[in-house]
Amino acid sequence: MNKTKLSFMLLVAVVLLAACRKDKKETLDNTITVDNSTAENLFSDLFKVVDNVSSTEDGVRDAEIGCIDTIIVDTVSVPHTILIDFGTDDCTGEDGRIRKGKIHISYSGRYREEGTVITVTPDNYTVNGYALDGTKTITNMGENSEGDKYFVIVVNGSVTAPGGAWTSEWQSNRTRTWVEGEGTLTIWDDAYEITGTASGTNRNGVDYNIVITTPLRAEIGCRWLVSGTLVLTPDGYDARTVDFGNGECNNGFSVTVNGETTSYGTGD
Repeated sequence: MNKTKLSFMLLVAVVLLAACRKDKKETLDNTITVDNSTAENLFSDLFKVVDNVSSTEDGVRDAEIGCIDTIIVDTVSVPHTILIDFGTDDCTGEDGRIRKGKIHISYSGRYREEGTVITVTPDNYTVNGYALDGTKTITNMGENSEGDKYFVIVVNGSVTAPGGAWTSEWQSNRTRTWVEGEGTLTIWDDAYEITGTASGTNRNGVDYNIVITTPLRAEIGCRWLVSGTLVLTPDGYDARTVDFGNGECNNGFSVTVNGETTSYGTGD
């Protein structure tokens, strides 16, 4: 084999290897952001279910999201407990999400009372086919300097895709401030702003860390985060900024890495 032909083959091999590495990195960009956004939304939805059954009077109010077969409240045990049972069959709720399974809640006091600690544990619980495991702890910190109630929320959990296709781990330590809807009986006008940090391991075993740079906005009447930005830094890869939009209720978000922006979701 002559030197010219050998040099050409080596060049082709280098180009193919570089392309393979680029494809791998682009795949990482997609799975990292999608896995994190999925966890963000599903554990936010878990909070929505808790908020749905919370009340200032007796601990429970009408289940406006629908599809709940049974709610069992035990106010004798300490801490008190609530069992929310969506049944074993998929059911589409008033918010368009498909749920089944159980959620166990223990609470030390009423949801709106300062100092109340609520621990939420899913039990064979799925949303749109995604299974949630782990715990979510919500602590009512009272009112901030602007008179808004706020909660410290700690999550240590995982998300498994439909059919067990993959599992990702997710942990967070957040502050969630109730900015709209506290004075009404309906949950649909409730809105929260979320700040803080998170970390996780995506479906491919890559660890990452997150810092929220602009408060994330979660509205009970919307299935997705509607606005806010965070910076996600995977181990060994460039940091990327995830933008959840400008307030519209859709499943779109964008990712910016080294000045290049890619949009995800359908916007529906």
